[in-house]
Amino acid sequence: MGWLEGKVALVTGGGSGIGRAIVERFIEEGANVGVMELSEEKVSDVQRQYGNRVIAVQGDVSVLEDNERAVAETVSAFGKLDTFVGNAGLFDYFVSLPDFPKEALGTSFDQVFGVNVKGLLFGVKAALPQLIASRGNVIFTVSNSGFYPAGGGPLYTASKHAVVGLLRELAYELAPKIRVNGVAPGGTVTDLRGPAALGQEAVALSTVPGIEDLIKTTNPLQVVPTAKDHTSAYVMLASNKDSMAMTGVIINSDGGLGVRGLSQIAGGLNL
Repeated sequence: MGWLEGKVALVTGGGSGIGRAIVERFIEEGANVGVMELSEEKVSDVQRQYGNRVIAVQGDVSVLEDNERAVAETVSAFGKLDTFVGNAGLFDYFVSLPDFPKEALGTSFDQVFGVNVKGLLFGVKAALPQLIASRGNVIFTVSNSGFYPAGGGPLYTASKHAVVGLLRELAYELAPKIRVNGVAPGGTVTDLRGPAALGQEAVALSTVPGIEDLIKTTNPLQVVPTAKDHTSAYVMLASNKDSMAMTGVIINSDGGLGVRGLSQIAGGLNL
């Protein structure tokens, strides 16, 4: 029997990268999973691969009504909701403030914060009645950029610091009925994209030259984790049995950055 046998989760950004790995691992652990994904192609792929163990919904996390629809379709398919995983994100590909084109700054801010922060707020708001009913839990994907500089540019870093603050506030507000925790992955080679305002909507981390060497040389363990390597932390936090006394906690899955911090500035990448 898996750690999440009989549980139901909703994962945003579940069509690729860390989100897709979470979906697969939760299914392995016995859960049924709702997946909210912006890309229609990825929605179809997820539904095709996992069949009746998932309900895949196309939607934009920065739109409250799309979050409400994803919750409703998940509950309609599986009868309840135990865990909301706010995972969808946008990166800024290390564009520094001096290099930022001023005509794109405001729109880029809105796009990055719209997904990384507002998307979490809307997701929890939409899931709240179901999570109260199940005495469930929330898990946010944070980032090493929620704690340290140089893991992105100012927009990404600021948005992930905001996620840390949001997580702690919601952990306080929603106790004792709902636990709110997070996982902060370090550099991971995924399909993470950037904002359209910077022309980065087609850029993925996996296509950045030298990205694996950059990740390896900036963490003390000198590891390049895969998306799957982070999923055990999500499983534990989703299990009320195995993390029943944990709320407001963020598990850093970043190769040990906290003992040294980022040793190189990533801004030298030419994108």
